Amino acid sequence: MPDRPHAIIIGAGFTGCATAHDLALRGFDVSVVERGEIASGTSGRTHGLLHSGGRYCVTDPEAGVECIEENIILRKIAKQCIEFNGGLFIALDESDLAYGEAFVEGAQACHIPIEQIKPAEALRLEPNLNPRLLTAFSVPDGAFDPLRLALAFAATARKNGARFFTYQDVTGLALDGKGNVSGVEVWDRAADQRRTLHGDMVVNATGAWAEKIAVMARVNVPVKPTPGVMVAYDRRLVQRVINRLCEPADGDIVLPQRRMVVVGTTSFEVSDVDYIPVVSEQVRMMYERAIQLVPAVAQAKMRGAYMSARPLIGTSIEGRSLSRTFRCYDHLEQGVEGLVTITGGKATTCRAMAEKTADLVCEKLGIQAACTTKEVVLDSYRNYYIP
Repeated sequence: MPDRPHAIIIGAGFTGCATAHDLALRGFDVSVVERGEIASGTSGRTHGLLHSGGRYCVTDPEAGVECIEENIILRKIAKQCIEFNGGLFIALDESDLAYGEAFVEGAQACHIPIEQIKPAEALRLEPNLNPRLLTAFSVPDGAFDPLRLALAFAATARKNGARFFTYQDVTGLALDGKGNVSGVEVWDRAADQRRTLHGDMVVNATGAWAEKIAVMARVNVPVKPTPGVMVAYDRRLVQRVINRLCEPADGDIVLPQRRMVVVGTTSFEVSDVDYIPVVSEQVRMMYERAIQLVPAVAQAKMRGAYMSARPLIGTSIEGRSLSRTFRCYDHLEQGVEGLVTITGGKATTCRAMAEKTADLVCEKLGIQAACTTKEVVLDSYRNYYIP
């Protein structure tokens, strides 16, 4: 192994870019291979919610803790990409009020700061809320620009020596005589050329596509691609993230994004992650659920509807019941060295996912290098395009 170990990362979404940033800071020679552009997969199709953890504090407390911890860190290192607007969980019926008791307990257990406010105060803060709301809780939610967040991690990684190879499709994994992974086989789609990149470790950071990469090494990653539809409307009807005070459900969030609001999301399963149709019935459902939270959506025009596939971990239960936490897989446990996979999680937790992955890569290569990404402020996303 050379003085600077070489890590190859497959995937340039949030997690791949954050992992490149982390490993570059730890002294690695880093190559990122992406079949499209930066954040051209799931990362570019998120609604851009900086989670407080409130959505998960009752049903998935592990994810709730991860979200609030990383929320605080991202506010420090990526403030250029984030709108610190806060959020509200609002109750519209007796069922929501009953859930509020568990919500308070869950938020306290996850150390999520919340404050209960009266309906009149909630309506003063957000006049377009449903005037029939019964109570509300404030939470430290936020909104981020997906492309800018990914590019900020990528720009900082590039500043520290990482190289990004876009429009390079991984067609296979290079294997040595023992069946261990030694690199990646790529097709440069722009130049129509094929080559092999060799490295000391390959990181599979492809999210919902993780299983497709894993099978190239004859190993398994139990990822269940679980898409959801999001619908954008042409008016910024709220200034804060509006959540329904209930267990995670379809159409339970209205999020401000620039001059729009985005409504999300549904949850269903697909067999082909490369072809996810936008289902008209789900678009209609998002509209109907949105006007329950913010009636003024009925007077707005739809800007567009889009899908993204969550990389949820697990295979035997329904998507809504799968945890939103993440897991890093060392495929040596399945008999193959040289490959690790990071998947699951949320955009909010990408830095923590990268830290976990980089820790494992360092451990496997016998390298002593501490993570510093909690303190390093990210470079401007604009600098990614500066040669």
